[in-house]
Amino acid sequence: MIDMFYQTDAQKKYIEELERAIQSFPDRSESLDESKGFPFDNIQELKAFGYPTLTLAKEFGGQGGSLYDFLLAQEKIAEYCGPTALGIGWHVGTVLSLTEKRPWKKEVMDEFFEEISRGALVNTAASEAGTGSPTRGGRPETTARKKGDKWILSGRKTFTTLSPVLDIFLVTAWVTEEEQMGTFFVHRDVPGVSIEETWDMISMQGTGSHDLVLDDVIIPEKYYVMQKNPGKRIPDAWLLHIPACYLGIATAARNYAVEFAKTYSPNSLPGPIRDLPNVQRTIGEIELALMEARHFLFSIAEKWEMQPENHDELSKELGAVKLSVVNKSITIVDKAMRVVGAKSLQRSNPLQRYYRDVRAGLHNPPMDDVTITTLAKSALY
Repeated sequence: MIDMFYQTDAQKKYIEELERAIQSFPDRSESLDESKGFPFDNIQELKAFGYPTLTLAKEFGGQGGSLYDFLLAQEKIAEYCGPTALGIGWHVGTVLSLTEKRPWKKEVMDEFFEEISRGALVNTAASEAGTGSPTRGGRPETTARKKGDKWILSGRKTFTTLSPVLDIFLVTAWVTEEEQMGTFFVHRDVPGVSIEETWDMISMQGTGSHDLVLDDVIIPEKYYVMQKNPGKRIPDAWLLHIPACYLGIATAARNYAVEFAKTYSPNSLPGPIRDLPNVQRTIGEIELALMEARHFLFSIAEKWEMQPENHDELSKELGAVKLSVVNKSITIVDKAMRVVGAKSLQRSNPLQRYYRDVRAGLHNPPMDDVTITTLAKSALY
């Protein structure tokens, strides 16, 4: 990564230390992909490094990391293992969001933060087969009904990323008594909570995004932590971890293609293919796309942090960053494969895995059509 994207020497030092801690990730990627496994060792090594508490407030034993810190780290982890980065990113981003907003009652909020400080991992379980992406506004089929001073949850959640190692699920459900959606704090070890291993994808297989099954799960009243806000929804900037992840995958593809161009020398040429004009043009196009993507991502992240009074205006740019960076990342991987040629399709070649993984970004929120419509309406109305 070019040093100009670091805001401070401390950030650079942290990323250098993180990079040393994740050196083993690429060696595991091929076997994890082929076995449809989950990167347990990667997650454990990130825990040992302390990464899951990067954005937890210092008052709870965390590192108090910023959005910008988070995105730098996500890009670097994804360069070494995309599925690991996307998975842990949901945890670290959720902690960042809750640390900034503190939206729950203090008793439960403090309990949550203390569990995170002790090593608990969290993600929101919102997607369902019958509703599609939760960003589309579908009503959850998972239900929550009141019985005395308890809540009883029943339903099934899909795409529960990081499910093999999650300790806490933030479950969205339809609250029957109130005729509205709510969010519930559910611990993994509560009776009736189980994971069904349904995740079978050609990309991002290692995220472990299986189904969460809730079979009459009984939880205390206090764990009904949040009602859906009926007002205008402003996107969360922490979701920029999604484009940061796919940019990291694109960087890995770029690095492979550049090294290949420097070293591959067929006997039909006097030297390596880096001397060919068409290869130089393709590598130049990759470099330009990476520059544009990084500047867009990190400039908006910096503005979000430095200009809180402009969050309403900047909110539409968050979606634009995701659309632009993810699509540029797909193009970068495609161009890297063109440099390498047919060898890029060999099962043992990481480029074919990057190609499959990077396309998953199209299906992470916000969706491209939603972003384009939002931008159009902001200009027209």
